[in-house]
Amino acid sequence: EVQLVESGGGLVQTGGSLRLSCALSGGTFDDYTVGWFRQAPGKEREGVACFSLPDRVFYYGDPVKGRFAVSSDHAKNTVYLQMNSLTPEDTAVYYCVADSSWYGSAWYKTELYDYWGQGTQVTVSS
Repeated sequence: EVQLVESGGGLVQTGGSLRLSCALSGGTFDDYTVGWFRQAPGKEREGVACFSLPDRVFYYGDPVKGRFAVSSDHAKNTVYLQMNSLTPEDTAVYYCVADSSWYGSAWYKTELYDYWGQGTQVTVSS
């Protein structure tokens, strides 16, 4: 059973940076698509970024393009989400997701992912 554990959330001021980590266990790291979703209060979950580990293909949601970046450390079975130039609109619970399939341009659909982390809170103050 694949398990995802996120860490790195917290409180940061507008313009600041945070790096989220997602450690994957229970599966072969390179076999998975790993992504990040977020959910702000009163809003639906939205796709933030997605990374195909086998193919090293990235997708980013429009609100975060140019500010967020995904990377991976295969020795640690960990994927990172570097978040820069944060604004209060980035405040949300961030979830790491994984799936054994790659969905290409449909990556942002929440129902496609079998595995979800517990979520980590990111709060950006104005």
